[in-house]
Formats: sequence, structure tokens, C-alpha cells
Amino acid sequence: MKYELYYWPEIQGRGEYVRLALEEAGAAYVDVARGPRGVATMMKMMDVQKGTPPFAPPFLKAGKLVIGQTANILLYLGARHGLALKTEAGRLWVHQLQLTITDFVVEIHDTHHPLGPSLYYEDQKAPAKKRTDEFWGERVPKYLGYFEQLLAANGGAYVTGRRPTYVDLSLFQIVEGLRYAFPKRMKTFEKGVPGLVGLHERVAARPNIKAYLASERRIPFNEQGIFRRYRELDR
Repeated sequence: MKYELYYWPEIQGRGEYVRLALEEAGAAYVDVARGPRGVATMMKMMDVQKGTPPFAPPFLKAGKLVIGQTANILLYLGARHGLALKTEAGRLWVHQLQLTITDFVVEIHDTHHPLGPSLYYEDQKAPAKKRTDEFWGERVPKYLGYFEQLLAANGGAYVTGRRPTYVDLSLFQIVEGLRYAFPKRMKTFEKGVPGLVGLHERVAARPNIKAYLASERRIPFNEQGIFRRYRELDR
């Protein structure tokens, strides 16, 4: 079965967490919106007049199933491609961790859009600076410190042990994105989370991920996505 992934074609965004899982699994998929009339097809599938339409991208079409929400998609893929623990309790634990990452992703986005996405960044620079300072002073240590402790507690190469799950792929993306958006702040902070740094390196070296990162399928970071580099926020 070839999966159909629907997400905005010009950004990594929340769809990137799904792409990483599909790439690691070696799954056949098409990134629909990056093809001809792909965005129009995606928008049509969100038509609330019929079926069970997703609220917003990303969503995944798997046979007759249409699955929305990043963590929900990963819950589905993880069980089918060896990217989650096998027991019900284990699958729920990995899903819980992914939901925690989802919360963190919202906070990352809000560093540059604290007053809401409908306003331009230029309209909220002062609040963004205040929010970013609080983010790095309180929120980053809380979230990344939690995952650092999990890595240390289980003694494994990955968060849940010796084998990677989609949570490890997502944490790779978090580290990669923060390095892009906040290179100065992240360089200093990384000294306190050596476990996560090592996790990032292990994921980046995995054959399928390494090939993906070197390919044109990997959309470069830019100032339209979740991770955005603004010099005035990285001080």
C-alpha cells in the first residue's frame, strides 16, 4: 500500500514528523500537495460536507482510512512499522510522549507569534522577544530536561530502550529545528542535555534518515514554518 501524505508543500511544519516516520520505515508514500494540483486535492479532502474530513493538514490516507493530527498518524504508523512498543501499554506510553512533544511544538511556534498566527511577526516583535526569553528560561529546560531524564533513566540508546520509536525521530526534529532557529541559545543549552545530543546524532546516522536528509524530499527550514530564525530572538 502506498500512503498519501497531505501537508503544505513549502514547509516542513508538523508534516515533517510524519515524513520522518515514513522515511525511517522505508514506506512507499507520495507527498500529494507537492505534486500538480496537489493543494487543491488536499483542500477538497477537507470538505466538511461529506465523510469524516480532517480539520487541517497533516493527514494521511492509508487505503480507505483518512487519519488526521500528527500524533494520531504516528500512533497508526508506529504500530504497523515497528516504530512503537508492541504492548498496548507501550503504545500508549509512546503516544503520550508524542503528545508532550506536540505541546512543545506549539510553544516553539509561539516564540515568534505569541499574539496569534493571523498577525505578521513584524506586528509582535516586542511580545515575541519577551515570550522567547521566558521560553528559554523556563520551558525549554522543562521539556528537554524531561526527555533527557528519560534517556538517562532507561540507559538505552533511545527514549524507550535499544530500538528507536517515532518519538526519537520527533526529538531529532526538535533538536534540528532549535539549532536552526536559535543557534546561539541552543549551542549553550546543549551542554546540559548530552543524551539528547547523542540521540540526535544516532537518528541522523540511521541509513534511511541519512538518505532522506540528503535528498530533495527534505524541505529546507525557512521563515514560514514552525522553526524560524530571527536574530533579535537569538540573544
